[in-house]
Formats: sequence, structure tokens, C-alpha cells
Amino acid sequence: MSGGRGGGGPAVGGSAVGGPAASKSAVGGSAEVESGPVIEFGNEFSRVVVERVRTRNGVRLRISVPASGREIMLCPLELEALTWQDHELFTALLATPHGPESEDDNAVGPGDPDRLR
Repeated sequence: MSGGRGGGGPAVGGSAVGGPAASKSAVGGSAEVESGPVIEFGNEFSRVVVERVRTRNGVRLRISVPASGREIMLCPLELEALTWQDHELFTALLATPHGPESEDDNAVGPGDPDRLR
């Protein structure tokens, strides 16, 4: 559900829809975070909520999907790694948006160097 390393502050664009600049919430049941303004993006296919959070391990970008309850927290290095990708990676991810349909579809594993470019 969540992951991340590192520190620093990512820049985020979009329209703010609310959220106090220093609200606190629990992550993983024990870590306190301070969150910044909430930014919401949506279209006819999806709606995501993005916010900058400060944890005791540094700043993260939390991306959540209210409809599914899923979220991930990314550190600046993980965000930078997204910029190394091309749109073919995202096209492949969206081919089965809820995960692989069978074990054969999961042929490229997390440790496979060909998984990410």
C-alpha cells in the first residue's frame, strides 16, 4: 500500500480542493504525518487525491484513490524514477489495471531489470 525512501520536496501542480496545511493523520497505524493541501485530479475514468506529507522519514507524496481505498507514498527518488519511464510502461500497467489476471501474466517480476526502463 505505501512505500518510499529519501527526503526533499516534490513540486506538484493542480487545483487545491481543501485540507489544512498541517493536518495530522496516522500512516501504518503508528507514524504521525503532517500533510499539506489536498489536490484532486479526476476525469471520466478515475479520481485521485495527491498530497505532500512529512513523515519522520522525510517528505513523501501520497497518492490515493478514494473509490478503492488504495494509496501509495513515494519519496523524491521514486518520483524521479517515474520520469525515466516512457508511456509504454503505463500502457502496459493499464492493460490489467487491477493486477495480473493469471500467474502467466505476471512473468515480469519486481526484481526483473526489464520491468522498468
